[in-house]
Amino acid sequence: MSYKLLIINPGSTSTKISVYDDEQEIFKETLRHSSEEIGNFKRISDQQDFRRQIILNILKNNKIDINELDAIVGRGGLLKPISSGTYEVNEKMIRDLKENAQGEHASNLGAIIAKEIADSINKPAFIVDPVGVDELEDIARLSGIPEIPRKSIFHALNQKAVAKRYAQESCENYEDINVIVAHMGGGVSVGAHKKGKIIDVNNTLDGDGAFSPERSGGVPVGDLVRLCFSGKYTLSEVLKKITGQGGFVAYLNTNDARVVEEAMLEGDSKAKLVHDAMGYQVAKEIGASAVVLNGQVDAIILTGGMAYGKPMVDLIKEKVKFIAPVIVYPGEDEMLALAQGAIRVLSGNEKGKKYE
Repeated sequence: MSYKLLIINPGSTSTKISVYDDEQEIFKETLRHSSEEIGNFKRISDQQDFRRQIILNILKNNKIDINELDAIVGRGGLLKPISSGTYEVNEKMIRDLKENAQGEHASNLGAIIAKEIADSINKPAFIVDPVGVDELEDIARLSGIPEIPRKSIFHALNQKAVAKRYAQESCENYEDINVIVAHMGGGVSVGAHKKGKIIDVNNTLDGDGAFSPERSGGVPVGDLVRLCFSGKYTLSEVLKKITGQGGFVAYLNTNDARVVEEAMLEGDSKAKLVHDAMGYQVAKEIGASAVVLNGQVDAIILTGGMAYGKPMVDLIKEKVKFIAPVIVYPGEDEMLALAQGAIRVLSGNEKGKKYE
């Protein structure tokens, strides 16, 4: 049996939508939202009717009948820590997302809008592997300060998808292998996957791990504390230095890795230093993950937008190839990963989970 799915992936100034017939994408559109349109809403959750109506209009204009859909799948937002899997959207999830229980982010709208459309046609709505997927071992949670436990917030959807892809292409079960996945996009997450669970990973959102195009990564703690109390910056300004204005933005005034690579190849020594420092830090995180897995690593997977950059990939490969074979899956096919998660449940190959 085939399944027809609508996939909804909201970003801060855009909403990506796709329609899948099983794993075949038959329609896609990126809906852009101007700052003036978004500025009309006080809170992100207030945008739900606005974005839902745009989605429905696009589908109608392209002669896509929502009544023919078998399910709606939304990008998982900032939810409480949960195990990996596909979850049917319920009222508890909607309440937590609307109340921003774990934080306010445009991805929170994914489940909300999916549920509204699904209810209108009496079909299920799902999310798959949201950023709060938490499979950390207890030993990985201790930071050294009891009031600040380490948290699992990262690119769970793409990390799980590429790890399962590697397992399938290797004729293995994901639950039987150990891999290290380094997702390199606007943020960088490096996860240690042990027999189907990500037992350790850096908090990509909030200043942990390698720096990236937009994020500071882990920085010297004492100096950061002194910066906070210097009187030069507000809380908001410091947080922006960590997420949004760190990494490439701070050093080179751009978050575009392609611009950095081009400048480096044209002889810009500062661009090369910053570019190579990021690769150096990613490689260090991979090495640390190998220790977490006791050196028993079947493969290292490089993924995310920056995995398209040959100089970055080559630099990391050279440093970590002694650990395990390095596989490159550039980009992040989130829409397909969302579709696949729903199909596994609809087809009975995986049991859907309940958000409680």
